[in-house]
Amino acid sequence: MRIVHPKGGYAFLRGGFPYSAGVAAAEGHRIEHARFARPLPLARGFEAVGRHLDTIGRPKQALCAMELRSPKPFTYSGFGEFNKGYVEFLKAWQIHVDGINPVARTNVAPELNPPAEPSVYAFSYTVAGQQVGPGFVIAGAGEIPDDARGPDHIVRRGDTSPAALLEKARFVLGLIRGRMAELGVRWEQATATGVYCIHDIYPLLRGEILAAMGKGSEHALAWHFARPPIEEIEFEMDARGCAVERVLPLP
Repeated sequence: MRIVHPKGGYAFLRGGFPYSAGVAAAEGHRIEHARFARPLPLARGFEAVGRHLDTIGRPKQALCAMELRSPKPFTYSGFGEFNKGYVEFLKAWQIHVDGINPVARTNVAPELNPPAEPSVYAFSYTVAGQQVGPGFVIAGAGEIPDDARGPDHIVRRGDTSPAALLEKARFVLGLIRGRMAELGVRWEQATATGVYCIHDIYPLLRGEILAAMGKGSEHALAWHFARPPIEEIEFEMDARGCAVERVLPLP
């Protein structure tokens, strides 16, 4: 169900406590994406995000998606504790809508050169103006149902065989397609799609991942050598359709 953010210039899909499942720009708005030259520790990252929004004359409620990098995957309990602290930043910015977190998120752990602490890698936000095609961000999705309360529901838990990776990928692709359908967007409108996995997914690229993306594959697929944020989840994807992509210098 799409929920309108009255101050943010976008609508969102209700997700869980730490993030929404995805966002789409409201009429008269577009979504821009910004990445830091290097990930910034969480508190410094939020400060830098806030300064950027101030500089371009946008309220903090215009923040619609965050991309984080962590030193390593969390345990389920550790992920819950981290999310409590993360959400406090959003609450301080008065971003929630009727107590619901509207900000989409991807949070992964690079296998090589990970940050020393949870950090802000990139973010998306709305600005006034139209863009070609709808603007959207689909939150990172791994091979576990959105309403799962623990690792027991991970698809092919503990198995990284080719057959298991295929099943995991198909499950995640289904989640992404479902979120896109709810937001009223299509993969061919994406400007960037990310895969986060450290296992060999090359056999899945042509017949599964790129085939599911359709014409969206014309705008590239980024394979990040990174793990999803929770232990035992092995495959994650996200997608976005943004009018502007920029790299910000470090503050």
